[in-house]
Amino acid sequence: MSTTTSDVYDEYHALLARQDAMRLRRQLFAPAGAVRTADSGRAFYRTDDQETINRHLALVTPFSDLITHLYQAMFEQHPYLRGLFPDSMDFQQAHLERALWYLIEHLDRPEEVADFCARLGRDHRKLGVRPVHFEVFESALVAALRRSAGEHWVEELEQAWVRMVRFAVTSMVDGAREALAEPAYWTATVTGHRVCGPGVAVLRVRTAEPFPYRAGQYTRIESPLLPHTWRPYSVACAPRTDGELEFHIRRTGPGGVSDALVAHTRVGDLLRLGPAQGSMTLDDGLTRDVLIVAAETGWATAKALLDELAMRRPCGRSAYLFLGARTPDDLYDTTALAELETRHPWLRVIPVLGEAGSMADTVARHGDWSEHVAYVSGPPAMVAATVRRLMAVGLPADRIHHDPADGTSASGRCDADRSPRANSLSGSPW
Repeated sequence: MSTTTSDVYDEYHALLARQDAMRLRRQLFAPAGAVRTADSGRAFYRTDDQETINRHLALVTPFSDLITHLYQAMFEQHPYLRGLFPDSMDFQQAHLERALWYLIEHLDRPEEVADFCARLGRDHRKLGVRPVHFEVFESALVAALRRSAGEHWVEELEQAWVRMVRFAVTSMVDGAREALAEPAYWTATVTGHRVCGPGVAVLRVRTAEPFPYRAGQYTRIESPLLPHTWRPYSVACAPRTDGELEFHIRRTGPGGVSDALVAHTRVGDLLRLGPAQGSMTLDDGLTRDVLIVAAETGWATAKALLDELAMRRPCGRSAYLFLGARTPDDLYDTTALAELETRHPWLRVIPVLGEAGSMADTVARHGDWSEHVAYVSGPPAMVAATVRRLMAVGLPADRIHHDPADGTSASGRCDADRSPRANSLSGSPW
């Protein structure tokens, strides 16, 4: 039986009407002064769900099959939802697989999950996701679980999964509601586009409305050339009075967002930016000297942090920057780097050429970092190696701010189109 365009839109508006009715009902019956918080998801949380899910994990793994079944069920039941996703589902499926593993592995830390999912819900608003859509997702997940488990399906497995997803979804909805006063995304006009190395471009953009962020944070960018496809990139400057933002983009392959931004974007083009995210920011009331280790486009994060340090560095504090590249040709934006070092005598820059291990060894040999606060940004292998060495030479882990060393979280410092990472779970609807 075929589905007409009219049927699809009727279904879509019926779902939205049901959502509005549910919201009104909650408002009418909620106790006076009641406030929804991330903890409201606790009604769906059970401490033994993690053990139950892990015990039956073999029935629903590999997750690639489970996720394929899930999307098949969801798009068959509600065809209009396909329009919320990019044409290619490969990247999205990898995102969802990482999301499922994150939930399972962190379910014994509900506060952490609730906080993460609240941020995820805030970011998901830019994708057009409404709370009622999660009901559709849950139904499709149940169908996929039953199909994957087959004759070995058990009720306790399904209920544990449903509670886990409802716990996450409730926190996401709360996060979205808390952010209702801010835009779901910002429209930005490209004001500058400069190719400054092999496959690397520096973009400058200005948003129509003020874009709130802190130095060291990242945002997700959508190009009109690839609708519904968002990729994370760090803002390469501290907040400026003129509202202009800078991004460093390395082209990682043909046909992706990085290719669109490096090779096919021009001054005057419009882009869309999601909300700022990330906690790799300077500590309030900085009381220690700073060590920054960056490689490749990780320089974007380093540049933003140094930009802010130049404005609010406590008297007497110094900073070291170790900037890595595989070859001299891979170093870019060297004019800006030289100007920073010339203007600021408290900054020392050490270029490092070679692979990830070279950076870690060079940093470790260069001095005693045990009293510093460190920021490490760049390719996952370099981050992992450097974080290990810094901890080994006495720098406490709670003073090392870094990109996720396993490459699973999108902080925008490593911008591969084909390598989704974990905070980038919000790159697509689910």
